[in-house]
Amino acid sequence: MRRSTLVVLAAALASLQASAVGNPELGQQKAAVCMACHGPDGNSQPLPDPAPPWPKLAGQLSEYIVKQIHDFKAGRRSNEQMSPQAQMVPEADIADIAAYFASQKVSHQDAAQKDLLAKGEQIFFKGKGRPQVIAACVGCHGLNGVGNRDWAKVMVRPPVILAPAIGSQHANYLVKQLNAYRDGSRNNDPAHVMSDIAARLDESEIVAVAEYISSLER
Repeated sequence: MRRSTLVVLAAALASLQASAVGNPELGQQKAAVCMACHGPDGNSQPLPDPAPPWPKLAGQLSEYIVKQIHDFKAGRRSNEQMSPQAQMVPEADIADIAAYFASQKVSHQDAAQKDLLAKGEQIFFKGKGRPQVIAACVGCHGLNGVGNRDWAKVMVRPPVILAPAIGSQHANYLVKQLNAYRDGSRNNDPAHVMSDIAARLDESEIVAVAEYISSLER
């Protein structure tokens, strides 16, 4: 990656950090519309395949939530329900809404396909070898899939790759997002890191790692 690209990304994330400091108490009131899909505490209800569930926002990095809302508003990420909803969120409310959901505890459910957990665990902790080499998920998303929420303890600025919390997320939502990265219908990941990783996973690997991630408690 070129140095100029890294500088631009770091500056953008530094700005994002500043805009992501919100008030969770105010956010609870402002997030009333969001709760219809994402749940009162950010724990959306699971839906059977093939219905795509709304993601859990509870315990998510507030900076990541802010970025996704901005991306929906700007058209960098598209969803037939979220794109118009994001347009109606006042700019002044975004950080508070993000702070509220970030302050909630994510719920956990057992994996539906336990026979896939060993394969998914292998990918999460060790990545994938030749011929389609990919890095382990844990490198960015952390143990138990908590995301790199503690970057401020060791960094002055947010990392170029602000990896979200993914542990305990709905497996079929994770499958949907990995497939979207793989086919290019989602491409708002910095430096296209996730797009590159997803392109090197086949369908069975995507399902397996999604099942394992959903089983993680954070």
